[in-house]
Amino acid sequence: MKTVNALLASSLISLPVLAAEPWGNADPKVGKEHHDKACVACHVRLYGGDGSKMYTRDGRLLSTQLDVLQRVATCNSQVKAGWFPEEEAEVAAYLNQQYYHFKD
Repeated sequence: MKTVNALLASSLISLPVLAAEPWGNADPKVGKEHHDKACVACHVRLYGGDGSKMYTRDGRLLSTQLDVLQRVATCNSQVKAGWFPEEEAEVAAYLNQQYYHFKD
């Protein structure tokens, strides 16, 4: 019985972690700075205007916060931005705050 109680208690403790945003407490303001420096020029070249159509176009494939974080990591690798995971998280937090507004 003690084992069952211990397992139940540990699973309840981990629930807030599972429900948290995948980028934790990353700062979206810092993410905007990274985004503006490394992303905007490519997005303008691809979509014109200010490049924001990349995030607002019909048929976009992202539907969760984790999708945003994974896409940022992919773009980081493709354009060789050189971001660490913490910086990717900041950009993902900014994009979700500014464009996507995903809750999960």
